[in-house]
Amino acid sequence: MIVIGLTGSIGMGKTTTAGMFKDEGIPINDSDAVVHDLYKTDAVEPVGKSFPGSIRDGVVDRAELARQLSLDPEGFKRLEAIVHPLVRERERQFLETQQSRGMDLVLLDIPLLFETGAEKRVDVIVVATCDPQIQRQRVLARPGMTEEKFRLILDRQLPDSKKREGADFLVDTGGGLSQARQRVQQIIALLRSGTRSEKNA
Repeated sequence: MIVIGLTGSIGMGKTTTAGMFKDEGIPINDSDAVVHDLYKTDAVEPVGKSFPGSIRDGVVDRAELARQLSLDPEGFKRLEAIVHPLVRERERQFLETQQSRGMDLVLLDIPLLFETGAEKRVDVIVVATCDPQIQRQRVLARPGMTEEKFRLILDRQLPDSKKREGADFLVDTGGGLSQARQRVQQIIALLRSGTRSEKNA
């Protein structure tokens, strides 16, 4: 079973690309979705202890947690120490399940793949990318997004140029959905034919 790691900076089309892999029948483990679920289940108690006042109605209040983190950037390390091991355990369960089902390809959608060292846990890396101007337009069009928020997010993410360097395959999402979908189909075909990277192709 080949484990694909998918990543991409904010606004680069990573989520859309993950959906295209899913449409082709590839099982997806979405780290963001796992975190959302953990904030209602296993992470509630430890997050509440580490960030007093961040629990409302028995779940993590993401807005309040974000507010506390904006005042205390060091808090990210505390939060990651709580959440990352729980995410890893869910990921392990997902891979075990897919292996037992006999899947040949699976995909881990990990926004901070390089930043958290997750590249060591995957067989191939796919990076969703696009022109920086397209990225900027997409992100600033999001509700509640500001220049400052965008800059803070980018500061926590490895630059796109570095992600591209670490990629085995690139999906350029700037040319429209049809082009990106064709590229995803091509990558799946290459992986099934034994090609593990286009780095030196």
